[in-house]
Amino acid sequence: MKFALISRLDEKRALDYTISLAKALKNEGDSVIFETKTAEAIGENGVDIRNFDCDIAIIIGGDGSVLHAVRKMKKQIPVIGINHGKVGFLADLEPAEAPAFFRQIRESGFKIEKRMRISLYVDDEYIGDALNEVVIVTSRPAKMLYFSIIVDSVPAERFRADGILISTPTGSTAYAMSAGGPIVDPLIEGFLLVPLAPYHLSSRPHLISSERDFRVRLESDKPASLVLDGQQISEIHDGTVITIRKSTDPARFINVGKNFFVKVDSKLRRL
Repeated sequence: MKFALISRLDEKRALDYTISLAKALKNEGDSVIFETKTAEAIGENGVDIRNFDCDIAIIIGGDGSVLHAVRKMKKQIPVIGINHGKVGFLADLEPAEAPAFFRQIRESGFKIEKRMRISLYVDDEYIGDALNEVVIVTSRPAKMLYFSIIVDSVPAERFRADGILISTPTGSTAYAMSAGGPIVDPLIEGFLLVPLAPYHLSSRPHLISSERDFRVRLESDKPASLVLDGQQISEIHDGTVITIRKSTDPARFINVGKNFFVKVDSKLRRL
């Protein structure tokens, strides 16, 4: 098999593990390439993540590393995360579990679990995809924003809040959960809308079908920022219309056989 390795760069243990994993995979007859910055950090030759040609991309790090890698891929390829983060909800394998898992998939193959991503358009201009969430927040602390929520061309809700968060089911266990949203089964396809510190008690989270025409209009003269997966930031202004669509290129995660709700219990409820 051909693997691409991507490591978090700010932790020596993760880089050391990447080196040892690469050696172990090569000893089993696998082909290994390294993402450019990972390669630079360990003294190897690298390949730009946008040019990956491999069976599986292995990401050594936490959720941020997984989100970054998925966002950088020109076309989504199967990924698996090995946890070298604090929680690692998107990193399904612990370091000690990896050798046995790779032996297993060499013998019997692997299954892919597709995860819906969000495609974002600002005033009809495409700005990118998000695997976890899109957040719109005020650029000035302690200032509230006004939003109109438009579903199938019908004004469905109006929020006055510090911001709003639009999450995928995958992202429901991240920022959306901290903001009071529900945990959503990742096999469901929909947009989770969560107001951040809303002024009215009646302003509640919404779960909206991914098949609907879903738009958000900013109705505030205060400056605001639109943030994709905590990594890409765009400035928006009064009257800006944000269109939210289901991406045509979902993320592809290797299914390691761990039940989602068991993960919720072990990685979130027991923190």
